[in-house]
Amino acid sequence: MSAPAYDLVIRGGTVATASDVFPADIGIRGERIAAIGEALPAGAHEIGAAGRLVLPGGVDAHAHIEQLSAAGIMNADTWESATGSAALGGTTSVIAFAAQHVGADLAQVVSDYAALAAKGSLVDYAFHLIVSDPTEKCLRTDLPALLGGGHGSVKAFMTYDRLRLEDEQVLDLMVAAKAGGGLVCVHAENHGMIAWMGKRLVEHGHLAPRFHAASHPRGSEAEAFDRLVAMAALVDQPVMIFHVSTREGVAAVRRARGAGHKVYAETCPQYLFLTAADLDKPGLEGAKWMCSPPPRSRDDQEALWQGLALGDLQLVSSDHAPYAFDATGKLSAGPEPSFKQIANGLPGLEWRLPLLFDATVSGGRLGLSRFVELTATAPARIYNLPGKGSVAIGADADLCIWDPDRVVTLTDAAVHDRAGYTPYAGRTLRGWPTVVLRRGEVIVEDGALVAGPGSGRFLPRNGGEAARPTGRLGPEASLVLGP
Repeated sequence: MSAPAYDLVIRGGTVATASDVFPADIGIRGERIAAIGEALPAGAHEIGAAGRLVLPGGVDAHAHIEQLSAAGIMNADTWESATGSAALGGTTSVIAFAAQHVGADLAQVVSDYAALAAKGSLVDYAFHLIVSDPTEKCLRTDLPALLGGGHGSVKAFMTYDRLRLEDEQVLDLMVAAKAGGGLVCVHAENHGMIAWMGKRLVEHGHLAPRFHAASHPRGSEAEAFDRLVAMAALVDQPVMIFHVSTREGVAAVRRARGAGHKVYAETCPQYLFLTAADLDKPGLEGAKWMCSPPPRSRDDQEALWQGLALGDLQLVSSDHAPYAFDATGKLSAGPEPSFKQIANGLPGLEWRLPLLFDATVSGGRLGLSRFVELTATAPARIYNLPGKGSVAIGADADLCIWDPDRVVTLTDAAVHDRAGYTPYAGRTLRGWPTVVLRRGEVIVEDGALVAGPGSGRFLPRNGGEAARPTGRLGPEASLVLGP
């Protein structure tokens, strides 16, 4: 008797890619997709998917996991808890951060984070390298080696006292990243405007969490975007702008891309589904909704959805940054902190895909193929994760089977990360991931994790096409950087 043609067949589902939706079986051999077609031969194992959607596993390209903040606060998750929650939400690959703080050796920082991930991760993973201390050793020795060793992107902050780089330092980092073929990702807000507003709000006794939104003036975003794009154009370095939150921010990205600058941009569920009003809760309850930049208005939400529809924004990431609502996290400064003393960040790895599926597919905003593009295919392509983000022959068998009719109401009790709450509690969503495969192995079945910690795999990558300069070096910079 001949051996089965495939190790596993997912049979009878509706497959969706970033361009097409069609009925098909999927045959898997080992870790990869070997065949896509109708009436495939039997596999050694089979999963029935009739009435279900078969989509690529999600790629979340912006997650803070087991990360120490610049204020010395450890976020709530371990790699095991964070990536377990990611898998339960349909995400099979994450890009997290290796965060350098001032005085730290970047190479050692990356080594330490890599060890934590190797021990705990249940999904495949890569790193962005946060550079907050761009010393000569960091830029000339450590960064080139790390970029060459499979870490294809770096992150800079233009705000936060303990993390921000001055404009000259941002330019130095861009040039170093360009030499190593890396993509530069940036948290871009005008630091002076935020510092000025925050100081005066506190002086006037405006201390509650709701004032966090006012402390980040909406104009601080677009101004920083324009300045960042000007710097990137000077040295011809592609950039990714993180967590766009305002109508003016979307417009700034649109102008830059329309002018031919190599600019990518993302937004996050908190800016699509929350507003500043969510911070206005009794006592300190609003701290649960504090993140930076803060949620804005419904008008901004509509501008962001338009930006996603038009392609101004290329992907949606979670910016998962979980802090428990207790003295270990949000309230680490004491029982009566001002908004300036409360840790910024929201949990989101588990809820990113269900929230977006409900809005874009069940709600009809953008459709199924665009959902796949924004949550899997585009992040894999932009961040150069070969084999990820698509249902294709030869690709990794990272697949998620969705029940499009399942209705779930989100509750704090259902949370699987360690923040202990979801900022989306009470929302009812239609569409839910029921089976998740990572490289051909079932890691979630009927809502239960069946993979062990450390089974995820590091994904080495370079900056790829996204990081490739345009060849239009600013004429002034050509005098010092060469033709």
